[in-house]
Amino acid sequence: MKTEFIQRCIKGITQAIIEHENDIESLDRAIGDGDHYINLKRGCLAINSMANDFNLMPPSDVFKKIGMKLLSTIGGASGPLFASFFLELSKSLENDGDDRDGFTKGFASGVRAIMTRGKSDFGEKTMLDVLIPISELLNNRVDGDIFDVATQIDRKANEAMLATKDLLPTKGRSAGLGDRALGHIDPGAKSCQVMISAVCQEILKAKK
Repeated sequence: MKTEFIQRCIKGITQAIIEHENDIESLDRAIGDGDHYINLKRGCLAINSMANDFNLMPPSDVFKKIGMKLLSTIGGASGPLFASFFLELSKSLENDGDDRDGFTKGFASGVRAIMTRGKSDFGEKTMLDVLIPISELLNNRVDGDIFDVATQIDRKANEAMLATKDLLPTKGRSAGLGDRALGHIDPGAKSCQVMISAVCQEILKAKK
């Protein structure tokens, strides 16, 4: 993973989040705290505005800067969670970042950091219901064809996001809703799916 690719992903993710505003906001109004999209968009725009400053940085430093910026920019519960993910990811990229094994291990470390900070796990109707399956898929396909892996990740993220409809929440504001949360996709799972899909599309563009 090169810095130029990360910069393209930043722009792609920002555009995708803006395009899915209605989807994410409606989900958050139904079972969330109502400010997930606002905070997420604020963080994306902040990172996007500094993307050109990353030109001479190795990927490890880029992810560290992203984590620190998110920590100071995104409010609510999701800010520290996303920040923890990127800060942990940065620690696993000790070379120029063009290391799929290092990225895979860093992604897993980032997911574990979210689990620890959020005191949550798979099956509790949170963003982890998307992130954990993606981490497992990355680990199983670390040496696979990059375009095939991207296609599988995109598909898995969508399936995992949709599966949160049938889960009862045990964490966050929606935990108090009980059965009333059934039938609703978790907004954090949806936003993660949107961002992961945007990265996959950036990868697949190179194949066209």
